[in-house]
Amino acid sequence: MTAPADGADLDAELLARAAVLAGGGRTLLGIAGPPGAGKSTLAHAVVAALGGRAVLVPMDGFHLAQAELERLGRADRKGAPDTFDAEGFVALLTRLGGQRPDDPVVYAPRFDRLLEEAIAGAIPVPGDVPLVVVEGNYLLHDDGAWGKVASLLDETWYLELDDEVRVERLVARHVAHGRSPAAAREWVLRSDEANARLVAAGRGRASRVVRR
Repeated sequence: MTAPADGADLDAELLARAAVLAGGGRTLLGIAGPPGAGKSTLAHAVVAALGGRAVLVPMDGFHLAQAELERLGRADRKGAPDTFDAEGFVALLTRLGGQRPDDPVVYAPRFDRLLEEAIAGAIPVPGDVPLVVVEGNYLLHDDGAWGKVASLLDETWYLELDDEVRVERLVARHVAHGRSPAAAREWVLRSDEANARLVAAGRGRASRVVRR
């Protein structure tokens, strides 16, 4: 199924579907897509629209620490599938999927873009919140531990955005975080776009494609 989404706005069809997902017991909604497609914007819009009935748990909280990336020799391609703790992410999703209203709060990590590091225990997920919105690049990736993720999600939305727009958005984001324009574009075309091709391979496994 394909649904349009206009900029940062959550359209009526997506809002209605999210409300249905938040209308019962614990449900996990995955929002996937290539870097720069607008996953975080849409995920935040869903959670804001549903108020206390939803909480956002980003995949980015499972970035390996910078020191560990340097030890492994992977710092120059941070954001690739093997620069995350995929097994840890799977373990958290399993725990969240089984959480019941009377269970203790589950704490998820959050990635701090200013520090460029993950912060443990930063996102509380109470048991009585029906919808957990999970967003990230590799929710539909089928390699290694990532292949376990899709089966733990009740529904997945794949975001599509014109590649030229998406690339320029990524370049601007990296510049805003301190890279020079030239270095930002080099990183996007070498690293982010390699990751985008991996992400795109999972498009056909999504429950719904959202064009932006």
